[in-house]
This record gives sequence, C-alpha cells and structure tokens, in this order.
Amino acid sequence: MPKMIFVNLPVADLSKSIAFYEALGAVKNEQFTDHTAACMVFSETIHAMLLTHDKFRQFTPKRIADARETSEVLICLSADSRDQVDGTLAKAAAAGGRADPAPKQDYGFMYGRSFEDPDGHIWEVMWMDLAAAQEAMSAPASA
Repeated sequence: MPKMIFVNLPVADLSKSIAFYEALGAVKNEQFTDHTAACMVFSETIHAMLLTHDKFRQFTPKRIADARETSEVLICLSADSRDQVDGTLAKAAAAGGRADPAPKQDYGFMYGRSFEDPDGHIWEVMWMDLAAAQEAMSAPASA
C-alpha cells in the first residue's frame, strides 16, 4: 500500500469549506464525513480532513492558529502542466478563495502559484518539467 497523507485543517464553516474543495475537484468521502468533519479526496494518496474548530481541538492542546494572520503550513500539490496550475487557481478564485497571496514562481522549468482557501490556509500548485530541472541542476555554474 502506498504511503498516504491526510492534511488536517481547522475550518470555521464546514459546509462552505466542503463546497470550496469540491469546486477544486476534490471528492467528499462520505464514510469519513459527518457534521464535525469531512474527508476530501484529491487522489488515492492525498486527502484533506476538514475539521470544525471543536473537532480540531480534540486532537491538540494548542490554540488554533488564524491562518489569515499566521502562517501555519504551506501545502503544495503537483500539477501536470502550467495550464493546470492556472486552471486550479481560476477554480479557487471562482469558489471564493484568494488567488496569489504570494508571488507567482516562474523559473521556466518550474511554475507555481498559490491560493488561500476560505479559512486562509495557503495551498501552492506547482508544475515542474523534471527533465529540464535535472538538466538545469547538472549544468556547470558560469564563471
């Protein structure tokens, strides 16, 4: 079985957050969803657990960060193309997210943008041409 990741995010409005992630293409797994949490599936190995603040507090004694004010984590998803990066950002903005809270990254062989979800959690979407990246990293440094 491949390793899986479950990103747990505190959300203020569970229904609004579910709608936002569905607009991005995530699918709600009803088996792990109730009135306090929702499992949003991006792929067979990537899941986001959206937890109400009361539910989230059951897993940590720490204060829940306000992601609009404090950086807590940067989550990055890979994309198959530059167009897919831009398409994901367009979906996020149309669904109520904030596009490009950080500058775009364009290195030719690597292109990325970011968005904030309704709670301020920052997601990066990154495309990379692996062959070009390897070539760039193995090229001798110019004098």
